[in-house]
Amino acid sequence: MSALVKAPDGSGTGPARPAPDGTQAAPGGSRRARVTLLFAGLTVALVVVSLASAALGQYGIGFGDVAASVLHRLSGPLHLGHPVRDHFAEETLWQVRMPRVVMSLLVGAGLACAGALMQGVFGNPLADPGVIGVSSGAAIGAAVVIVGGFSVFGEFTVPVAAFVTGLAATLLVYFLSRSSGRTEVVTLVLTGIAVNAVTGAGLAFCTYFGDQTARDQIVFWQLGSLNGSRWGYVGTVAPFVAVGVLGALLLARRLDLLALGDRAARHVGVDVERLRLTSIVLVAVMVAAAVAFSGVIGFVGLVVPHLIRMTVGPGHRVLVPACVLGGAVLLAAADLVARTAVAYADLPIGMLTASVGGPFFFWLLRRTRSRQGGWA
Repeated sequence: MSALVKAPDGSGTGPARPAPDGTQAAPGGSRRARVTLLFAGLTVALVVVSLASAALGQYGIGFGDVAASVLHRLSGPLHLGHPVRDHFAEETLWQVRMPRVVMSLLVGAGLACAGALMQGVFGNPLADPGVIGVSSGAAIGAAVVIVGGFSVFGEFTVPVAAFVTGLAATLLVYFLSRSSGRTEVVTLVLTGIAVNAVTGAGLAFCTYFGDQTARDQIVFWQLGSLNGSRWGYVGTVAPFVAVGVLGALLLARRLDLLALGDRAARHVGVDVERLRLTSIVLVAVMVAAAVAFSGVIGFVGLVVPHLIRMTVGPGHRVLVPACVLGGAVLLAAADLVARTAVAYADLPIGMLTASVGGPFFFWLLRRTRSRQGGWA
């Protein structure tokens, strides 16, 4: 007899439904325990990884000093904790390390939340933000600015161009795939592939005609890095990620209903077209803002929603906030490894997330499928 669980809209009970990736919804009590443990574990991991990332590096700062300095800054007039006694270490902590740590949390949270939205809207666990062209669109904008040597907005010229072209590429994919007031998932995916091919050609064009310095900058930007993060960059990215995450939380219940299929969702009052457009705009805003300052960082938006879904099931009211925490932890940990794995070297973080996370994700996928009796 199949287990009975709450329906996606929370209004009743029905047979447990398999998730798009094949995971099975757990009974209520077991799932609540998993959810509690997951959020507790992610919160602890977020604090530990953030402190470790701020403390470790070429100039070592003690964990206790970092914690005391952070407490001192956050407590304000209460004057809890204390600054790092070494003035140079205090400056390094707050002018170099902390902006980078906070940026890694923001970028990871935004990419993972965007991945959860994409997989919910497309009804496909293989969807990620790159499908709708936002990353490749941002890359072509950055490449044009680098090769052309433009500096209209000073140090923000490359991020601004990347944000604008990433957003434009996403909207182009959406409107090209729209017909008779509707967009089909297959058409969106195929249009995204076509736009990605065109932007890839434009990127190759820029790389070919740029000088050696421009080529190096384009290649490094495509590999992704949080090196050089500043509080000004953090303050620019944070509002976009906050708006995207808040919007995703508000859409969570309707995304659960959309998992039943477009027709069933319309029958229960969901405006599928508006939901799809809103989700794509939120994804474009979050990802364009993130990659504009970090370069292209793949894999986070694909794997984090999978890992969370394997643990607590497909419901978006849990999946979205858990992905925000999980993405932040994953990228902060990846950035810590990128800074410390090789002495006096700062590895491209996109290369690291793909090379380590890809095989790990494949192993998880095979293990899940083998437990369920095969790939079918």
